[in-house]
Amino acid sequence: NLKAINRIYQVQLERAFDGFLNSGSYILGKGVSEFEKDFSSYCGTEYAIGTGNGLDALVLIFRALIEQGRLSRGDEVLVPANTYIASILSVILAGLKPVLVEPDPDSFNLDPGQLESNLSGKTKAILVVHLYGQLADMTAILDFAGNHELLVVEDAAQAHGARDEKGRMAGAFGLAAGFSFYPTKNLGALGDAGAITTSDRELADLLFKLRDYGRASKYLNDHIGMNSRLDELQAHFLRIKLDDLDEQNRIRREMAKIYLNGIQNPKIKLPAYRGGGDHVFHQFVLRVKEREHFINYMTDKGIGTLIYYPVPPHHQKALKEYNNLSMPVTEAIHREVISIPLNPSLSEDQLHFIMERINRY
Repeated sequence: NLKAINRIYQVQLERAFDGFLNSGSYILGKGVSEFEKDFSSYCGTEYAIGTGNGLDALVLIFRALIEQGRLSRGDEVLVPANTYIASILSVILAGLKPVLVEPDPDSFNLDPGQLESNLSGKTKAILVVHLYGQLADMTAILDFAGNHELLVVEDAAQAHGARDEKGRMAGAFGLAAGFSFYPTKNLGALGDAGAITTSDRELADLLFKLRDYGRASKYLNDHIGMNSRLDELQAHFLRIKLDDLDEQNRIRREMAKIYLNGIQNPKIKLPAYRGGGDHVFHQFVLRVKEREHFINYMTDKGIGTLIYYPVPPHHQKALKEYNNLSMPVTEAIHREVISIPLNPSLSEDQLHFIMERINRY
C-alpha cells in the first residue's frame, strides 16, 4: 500500500515539490548532489552516483570497469541463479557473460560453497545479490574473491540499510554497488530512481561522466555514455525518506520477529534470520510446497501474497542459451517461495490476523 507508506511523509514531500518547482533547476541540481552526499555517507562509501534506475546502475558499473580495462568484453561474472533477471541482464548488457550459481537454500543468497565449481579461466568478477534484504555471506565471498583475484560488485537493490555485526553497510563491501529506489523498496522513490556507491575515486569520476552522456563538460564528451541521471525531484523525495530509513527498517525487523515467533505451522518454512541488522526484510518470504493451494487459501481470507519470483531466470525465453541448465536448488526455490505482507503501514492487529490464518492453514 504505497499510499499508506508515503502518507507519513506527505507534508514534507509536498514542501519538497514546491521547492523543486520554484527552483528552476530540474536536471542534476542541488537535490541530486545533496542526496548523493547523504547516501554515500549513510552507506559508508566515499561516493554515490545517482542514476535513472537500479538496472542502469549495474550496467554502468560493468561498462566503467570495461572502459578502465579491469574487465574485458566476454569475461565471465558469477551471478546467483535465483536472482531477479535484472541482475543477469546488467551483465549481458555490458557485454559480459553471466555464469549462474546455485544459492544457499536457507538464506536464498549466493552460496560461497558453489563458487569454486563454477570458476573458469574467464571468470573475472562476482555479482553478489543481497536478496530480499538480507546480506549475503560477504566474509566468505570476499575471501574467495581475494584468493582468486576477482572483482566483487554488489546488487543491493533490496538491501538499503542492511549492515553486518561490524556496522559495514550493504553497498560498501565490494568495489561498487548498484541500488534501486523503485517505489516498493525500503528506500523508495515516487518513480524510477537508482544509485551507485563506491569508494574508488577514479571509478566514481568515470561513472559521473558515463551516466551523463560521457561528458567531461557541457559539450565535450570523453566517453560513450548514457542518459541515466537521477531525477532531481526524486532526489528531493529520497533525501526526506533517507532520514527515516533506519527507523522504518527497525519496524520491519520487529514485525518480522512477530511472524517468526508466532507462525507455527509444519507446512510453512520460515525465512532464515540471525536476529541482527543484516536483514531489512524487503520481503518476508515463506516456502510452501503446495503454493497454489496456499495462495488460494490466503486470497479467500482476504490476505494478499506475491511470488518473488515465479520463473527462474534460466527458464526465461529471453535467456534461451540457459534454458537447458539443471539447477535443482534454484528451481525448488522458485516453485515454493511466497511473500506475505510486511511493511510499516500494517497494524499489529493485521499482523496477528495474518499470522493466525497461516497457523490455521
